[in-house]
Amino acid sequence: MRYLPRPSRRPPLTGRAKLLLLAASVTASALCFTSTDALAAAGGSGTHPARQGVSEVHYNLGDKAFPPPKSLGYVGSNELDGAVYYPDDISSGTHPLIMIEHGFWDTCADAEASTSLTAAQAALAKDEQSGDTADAAKQEAIIKAASDRLSAWPCAPGVRQIPSYLGYDYLGRDLASRGFIVVSIGANGINSTSSGQADTVYQERAALINAQLSMWQQLSSTGKGPLRGSFKDATSGRPSPVNFKNHVDLRNVGLMGHSMGGGGVMQEIADKNRHTWPEGVSIKAAFGLAPTATWDVDPITKTSFAVMWGTCDQVNTGQFFDWNKKDNSAPIGQYTVRGGVHDFYNKQWSPSSGQVSAHDDAVPGSKPGTCKSQFPGATTPQTDQKELSEQQQRRITMDYVNAYFSDHLLGRTQYEPYLTGEKSFPGTGGVVSTQFDRGIN
Repeated sequence: MRYLPRPSRRPPLTGRAKLLLLAASVTASALCFTSTDALAAAGGSGTHPARQGVSEVHYNLGDKAFPPPKSLGYVGSNELDGAVYYPDDISSGTHPLIMIEHGFWDTCADAEASTSLTAAQAALAKDEQSGDTADAAKQEAIIKAASDRLSAWPCAPGVRQIPSYLGYDYLGRDLASRGFIVVSIGANGINSTSSGQADTVYQERAALINAQLSMWQQLSSTGKGPLRGSFKDATSGRPSPVNFKNHVDLRNVGLMGHSMGGGGVMQEIADKNRHTWPEGVSIKAAFGLAPTATWDVDPITKTSFAVMWGTCDQVNTGQFFDWNKKDNSAPIGQYTVRGGVHDFYNKQWSPSSGQVSAHDDAVPGSKPGTCKSQFPGATTPQTDQKELSEQQQRRITMDYVNAYFSDHLLGRTQYEPYLTGEKSFPGTGGVVSTQFDRGIN
């Protein structure tokens, strides 16, 4: 994440004191289970349903197909696209929908601009040390030009987008194998236009979620609308005949967001925004991966949510659990992952992808393989912690996200002890600490 809007704070929430704090252990140092293995072992063969095959289709209705609501005052249109992960056989029954929104990142895979930016930033640092103001001004101009190219929307001819919405495919496919229909949506248009609009960008992100949910509600209930006939096979690019009519349960929706996408999800489920949900849509639960603070920090007391943080994550602004833990009527949880960082949740943002702008955002520790702790706050002394690998962090993420939505959307209550911290996932120990509040009954 390159930009962080001003975090806002409201006074501490008041209400009944009923906080339940539990310590849970989840390891990163000896992760010998995949997410599938851990959940299967946790549920037991008698309670964990068989995994299903997964199909994937994409849709794109246009790079600027979503103009912001006029009442919002936000300037800049966004794309309406998405990657859909679903069980191979959806011919019978309905499936809960989980919608994912990515966070703020570069939008265009302009390798030349990225190289120019890196060189100019290094030169500027030297100029500032030497006092060469003339060359510093030159480098600043280069930095601005390169940054504009990297954050353009649509991207320049011949330059591909950075598809941040595809960075959660590991979660999408795993959730779909358990019976969910998962839609990961693009927000590059918002990323390109959000600078200087911090007071409305989270509302715009929530409005985008509503627009996407509305299209899916129309498709599932009538078989019509903008999404009809828009799906293409993710591998071949050919039109797909998949029929979602009457097979997507829009009364049983989960949301997941990362970084500013997490902030957008929290904006969407805020008490004051529930009336904006599209007709026929009911959001039951939300999961934020390192969610940034929304502008107004509106209370969230009626919808269940969970958040996950990495202790080496530099973007720690959205303290949604602490802000709501005394007034919530629905269960909420927070999972703090020792050695976790901000970017590894998204594969497109992570170094192993080879994608433009991908990097490890952790502050290096004093020894190889370590990172400086950043959580829970700036006043906490920084310590060296063993940094999780990309794969380790994602396995932990899958465990908790899958357990959370299985419990809240499918009623698989066998996972609840792992969410409250009463139990830890098999083959683990020592990395995730849990805070959980059941809410006011």
